Amino acid sequence: MPTLTVMTEADLIAACVRGEHRAQRQLYDRLAGLMLTVCRRYLKRREDAEEALLLGFAKMFRALPTYRFEGSFEGWVRRIMVNEALMQLRHREMMTVSFEDFPQPENLAVTPATADTQLQAEDLMGLLAGLPAGYRTVFNLYALEGYGHQEIAELLGISEGTSKSQLSKARAMLQRRVQFSTIINN
Repeated sequence: MPTLTVMTEADLIAACVRGEHRAQRQLYDRLAGLMLTVCRRYLKRREDAEEALLLGFAKMFRALPTYRFEGSFEGWVRRIMVNEALMQLRHREMMTVSFEDFPQPENLAVTPATADTQLQAEDLMGLLAGLPAGYRTVFNLYALEGYGHQEIAELLGISEGTSKSQLSKARAMLQRRVQFSTIINN
């Protein structure tokens, strides 16, 4: 069996546009792990994230001829995956933005991370997965993907104020869970 040659990103994209299956496989292999992680941030069930990944790749391959080599290719693919994950989220989890207020401890202060409060990536993913869908989605879009509140509002069909509120509540909930986890583990 012949070995695959490692191609530059531009050559790989060009080969994919020409419909070369080996190049498509190589591009998939390069990006699938990272993009599955992106999808997992939005979707609780691994199976749903994998479906979003596959549908996202199908959309990416169809849209590849329109890629203009402006900015990061990985960022362009990430945006497709985020949009696909959001579509899956709407269908799978019936995302509703929660407007309920959670009781806030008055002494909830932001404290700098120390060695004993550092979380493993897996623990953080678990904490994120435990957030209500609306909180989790806004938090991911803002804190991890770098979207602004206006962009989030447009993507999700909510107001900018709701986006800010959801982010604030997500942060507070995560902070309480991290503090609780630290207490339990000590």
